[in-house]
Amino acid sequence: MIARLVLLALGPIFAFPAVAETYRSEQADFRLVELADDLESPWGMAFLPDGGILITEQAGQLRLYRGGDLSDPIPGTPDVEERGQGGLLDVAVDPDYAETGWIYLSLSARGEGGLGTQVWRGRIQDNRWIESELLFDMQRKTRIGRHFGSRFAFDPDGRLYFSIGDRGAMQRAQDPADEAGRIHRIERDGTVPSDNPYLDESGTPPTALTRGNRNAQGMATHPDTGVIWTHEHGPRGGDEVNVIRAGANYGWPEVTHGIDYSGAVISDRQSAPGFDDPVHVWVPSIAPSGMAFYSGAAFPEWQGDLFVGALRSRLLVRLELEGEQVIGEEWLLEREVGRIRDVRVGPDGFVYLLTESNDGRLLRLEPVS
Repeated sequence: MIARLVLLALGPIFAFPAVAETYRSEQADFRLVELADDLESPWGMAFLPDGGILITEQAGQLRLYRGGDLSDPIPGTPDVEERGQGGLLDVAVDPDYAETGWIYLSLSARGEGGLGTQVWRGRIQDNRWIESELLFDMQRKTRIGRHFGSRFAFDPDGRLYFSIGDRGAMQRAQDPADEAGRIHRIERDGTVPSDNPYLDESGTPPTALTRGNRNAQGMATHPDTGVIWTHEHGPRGGDEVNVIRAGANYGWPEVTHGIDYSGAVISDRQSAPGFDDPVHVWVPSIAPSGMAFYSGAAFPEWQGDLFVGALRSRLLVRLELEGEQVIGEEWLLEREVGRIRDVRVGPDGFVYLLTESNDGRLLRLEPVS
């Protein structure tokens, strides 16, 4: 059993609203700095080469934080349907942004039958979104406002990965013809890679890379191996960290460590042949969201660790890894800053957090000198 190491706070030194200034963790002391507040339910962030940070707000606004200032919403972005867990969700910057200028957005949008996940790309010029292109549009839309997934990552070949949850209907994750409950992979122009695993299966969505994922809201590329990792929400218990393999089935809802919200049993199996097991499970649920591997220079003690935000438990989790095994877990900032929606490591080596609320905040973890 992995020991849980709870952070000891030293208490506030300077007065940032509801933020204690300095903390001691098991391996590295850090200072917590508030950069921006009054964000409206922020969901995702991405770093531009010049140090700016693009931030999505669930109601549909894309904003830019740069040099201490938070911009007004950038006009021209695609329309979203904000309902339940839907809205404007993740944002990513093209790996070759200096040459291409492309920025990617995931969101929930209305269409025939209801709502579905979409992926767009566009450029920002003169503080306006231009050249908008729809790269992916979920075909089977429903009126359910849950489990849109929507995290992004790029592999070393520059292909774009994104998640779609089961849309609140668990059996969709195992339906071969469905796009829900999966990790998808496309080229950056929206075309389908020739080595996607289900291209030869008639009626199967060609963009699908996996099956059996309940609702992945954390995705990151391992800095050494280039392999994509995700985490996903379980039901009542059973949040998972998974290593993504092309063609793998992660089991939902045929195998799970969780139970239904009603207390009913979903499956009596936690593992079974034909399904890939998670590398880590949380029972009870922490409601994970946002994920980043640490590979910066500011915190050498955290090299190779995996950071995960949590909504329900309102904390930041640090997982120590040995290869693809979790060998240690530390809980940081427990109930100190609220619901952590996204976690990123900046080009400066600092760890950045978004807290989800109507007055959400952009926070930064800096080393204590």
